[in-house]
Amino acid sequence: MAAPLSHDASSAETRAREPAKVLLVDDQPGRLLTYRAILEPLGEHLVDAQSGTEALRRLMDDEFAVILLDVNMPGMDGFETASLIHQHPRFEKTPIIFVTAVNVTDLDRLRGYTLGAFDYVMVPIIPEILRGKVEVLAELYRKRRELERVNRELAAANEALQREKARELEVLNDTLREANAALATRNAALQVEIAQRARAERRLREADARKDEFLATLAHELRNPLAPLQNALAIRRLALAGSEDELQDLMERQLALLVRMLDDLLDVARITRGKLSLRRAPTSLQRVLRTAIDTAQPLLNRWEHELVLDLPADEVMLDADPVRLAQVFANLFNNAAKYSEPGTPIEVRARLQPGADGAPCVRVDVVDHGIGLSAQDVGSVFDLFRQIDTRVERSHGGLGVGLTLVQQLVRMHGGEVSVHSDGPGRGATFGVLLPCGQVAAEPVAPASVADEVESAPAPALRVLVVDDNQDAADTLATMVRMLGHAAEAIYDPCAVEDAVQRLQPDLVFLDLGMPGRSGFDVARSLRAQSGGAALRLVAVTGWGQAEDRRRSLDAGFDQHLVKPPDFDTVKQLCASQPGRTDRHTEVE
Repeated sequence: MAAPLSHDASSAETRAREPAKVLLVDDQPGRLLTYRAILEPLGEHLVDAQSGTEALRRLMDDEFAVILLDVNMPGMDGFETASLIHQHPRFEKTPIIFVTAVNVTDLDRLRGYTLGAFDYVMVPIIPEILRGKVEVLAELYRKRRELERVNRELAAANEALQREKARELEVLNDTLREANAALATRNAALQVEIAQRARAERRLREADARKDEFLATLAHELRNPLAPLQNALAIRRLALAGSEDELQDLMERQLALLVRMLDDLLDVARITRGKLSLRRAPTSLQRVLRTAIDTAQPLLNRWEHELVLDLPADEVMLDADPVRLAQVFANLFNNAAKYSEPGTPIEVRARLQPGADGAPCVRVDVVDHGIGLSAQDVGSVFDLFRQIDTRVERSHGGLGVGLTLVQQLVRMHGGEVSVHSDGPGRGATFGVLLPCGQVAAEPVAPASVADEVESAPAPALRVLVVDDNQDAADTLATMVRMLGHAAEAIYDPCAVEDAVQRLQPDLVFLDLGMPGRSGFDVARSLRAQSGGAALRLVAVTGWGQAEDRRRSLDAGFDQHLVKPPDFDTVKQLCASQPGRTDRHTEVE
């Protein structure tokens, strides 16, 4: 009896090790390859299906230990496929693991379990979890098949062997019970791990959202102390009466740098929250580059960089936001200047070429001969707050958001941005690929506010400045007075109506974010008063997106001024008051 028993045991072990068939159902070939890469180490027999219909055909031909089923498929989705599978008597016990790329609701999860789902797996898939689930189900399937085989043999055996087989079956049942208990324990541990990971991911998402909100709020709040500083510098510039002052120039440069960094912070926060929108219009690449060069010229001049341009002779038309696209190239020029030794040239090359879909595109390369990038830096140079820790970077500073903005703004324009470097000390090339637009007639530029001012000098105005920040209100009022107008500053939003009745101002600068009563409420109240329609109201705020401007116009403001207010803009606003006909003007 010893030899036959040894042979039976060996055969059972061989059958137990036979690969179980696992059906992988997903309409995306890339995800099927991912499932295979994760599950192939288990040594199971993997079968692909790219639709619910194909999965049903596979099931009619083979028996599967487990089905990995995508929830979101065109035509017959995962839930419908699962329902049809479990309606068939052969497959009503076949375990199904749903794969979903979106968070499912409790109702959808309940629906899946009602249809016989064994579990859910979220995309991106954690390989260890998916492999563990499939391994458990495949092993359980083999145990079940082995038990079925033993039962068939017991039914066919004679009465003399039944008692012996019964004892063997009891031993096997004990093993199965232990295996099931172990599997249950492991599955419970997996469920705990999944719940812990879900909580950790939720905390990370919440922390990321709080970070974005904090950045936006920080940048906005820092504008409030910047406003009186810029106003004071403008007042000092007026007092200098055109004479040169290196200290004045220094303070204005550094304040402008601080304002630009705050703008970058706000832009990053808007992009990450999906609140940044483009104002597309027909424009040319050459015009965008000219604007970008004007923006970056002070830094280029400071470090004696020559900008070498190699551009197409004809205008290259784009359908783009010219301001945001100029910001992209200005950031690239500043980046090249920052990471290059003084006096080295920076090259700008533009070439027309077809895109991936064959559509006409233009590629602009910004080439520097500076410190270069390592392979690791090339892979992370566009990451938010990423800075390369070098002597040049420490000398010039920065927030590490400029290249992140470049990448995001280029993507919003339907383009791509790339970087190449032959290594440290060998320079870098940043390439921007943009789709070309249709050629459009040159728009007729409207007469500027400055032109109107030159043609008709305006008389002195009565100006009211309202801001709970007393320094901001006082310095703006002083600036207006130095421009030759009568100005009064008040700090209490509840006293505006009385001040307007008393002063009868021609122009009101009104802060939006005041405690107790917002500028929106004040504007609506002023418009509702007798004669309020004739008032010229200018919103003053740290928020400057299109949505913010729409809110101020809806509240009754004529114009929207972003803190800190630019001296020339304030001058134009005061000078253009007489004969003004267009209410809905935006001032950057």
